Amino acid sequence: MIIKPKVRGFLCTTTHPAGCAANVRAQVEYVEAQGQLESGPRRVLVIGASTGYGLASRVTAAFGSGAATLGIFFEKAGTERKPGTAGWYNSAAFHAEAEAAGLGAWSINGDAFSSELKEQAIAAIREHLGSVDLVVYSLAAPRRNHPVTGELHASTLKPIGKDTTQKGINTDKGKIQDFHLEAATQEEIDNTVAVMGGEDWQLWIEALDEAGVLADGCKTTAYTYIGEQITWDIYWHGTIGAAKKDLDRRVLALRERLAPRGGDARVSVLKAVVTQASAAIPAMPIYLAILFRVMKARGTHEGCIEQIYRLFSESLYGASPYFDDEGRLRADRLELDPAVQAEVADLWERIDSDSLDELSDFAGYRQEFLRLFGFEVPGVDYDADVDPVQPIPGLLEA
Repeated sequence: MIIKPKVRGFLCTTTHPAGCAANVRAQVEYVEAQGQLESGPRRVLVIGASTGYGLASRVTAAFGSGAATLGIFFEKAGTERKPGTAGWYNSAAFHAEAEAAGLGAWSINGDAFSSELKEQAIAAIREHLGSVDLVVYSLAAPRRNHPVTGELHASTLKPIGKDTTQKGINTDKGKIQDFHLEAATQEEIDNTVAVMGGEDWQLWIEALDEAGVLADGCKTTAYTYIGEQITWDIYWHGTIGAAKKDLDRRVLALRERLAPRGGDARVSVLKAVVTQASAAIPAMPIYLAILFRVMKARGTHEGCIEQIYRLFSESLYGASPYFDDEGRLRADRLELDPAVQAEVADLWERIDSDSLDELSDFAGYRQEFLRLFGFEVPGVDYDADVDPVQPIPGLLEA
């Protein structure tokens, strides 16, 4: 079939297999061009491995240090009548790249929150990897069925303590407008923490450790975003921030658990990038469009793969990791450069619908958004027929 983008709000309802494959190939080429990571991981589990920072972590581990990888994700395959999800096509492309490079790669498609999938992952590690020396937790999901209570928790994007009005972009019309957001209830806060907080990460590490599949010296990291004051009302001081602060609390127990065998657990702070999740947060598209303009002009703009390779090379496996006062690893320093943030804040105050293209890189934002789904990728013929059925050769039964 010939597949074109169909965008509604912060969602693109179609995906392009060839475009997704080209995106993955570009990430592989970037990592290979950087050279091998010294003392990098060799056997890696990535939970949330099919898009964004999780996919970039898998690519970096595999092609930066020759690691065999097990990826966990929840994606939908394409059919003869309908494309699958971008994460499915990304994973199929990753497996093809890994096979061509002679790298071990296996994946499980299912509910990472469930106890059953954790057991399946442990069995797969025992059979194919023996043990793992790095566990990356990069799971993003709107809801979670709790494995113990059976309760279904749904996350929300709301401020805490008071209603707020935020400037944002109506991405369908390319117009700036105000978005009114009501303050979250305690139940909504608790549910968001249950979905996006650190409990599931902790359950994964505990299950892996009790099963004896964490190698001595194993590292684990979960990703977070803090940002600056422009986004704090809805992010760091909102329901998502409450969930991310839960990571900071739970990482302490994980670090204590892994330390006796030379292991470590860290929250890693990454810069703002275009993801399906960030596109749903009212202030983020306009913030990102302005940030892109400022950082591109300074030559410091980074996407997922550049961020993750730098996190691995400088901090996770670097001689002098960048820690903050809370013990987090920081890869977001270029975004939070005071000069960058001052320029972003100035443009934020001045921007309106008429100056959107002049004062921001909204065109670049839209291009990055479409590339999430395999569109607007250089070198891809979007008028050619493409098969929406793309198998993942290393996919294990879930």
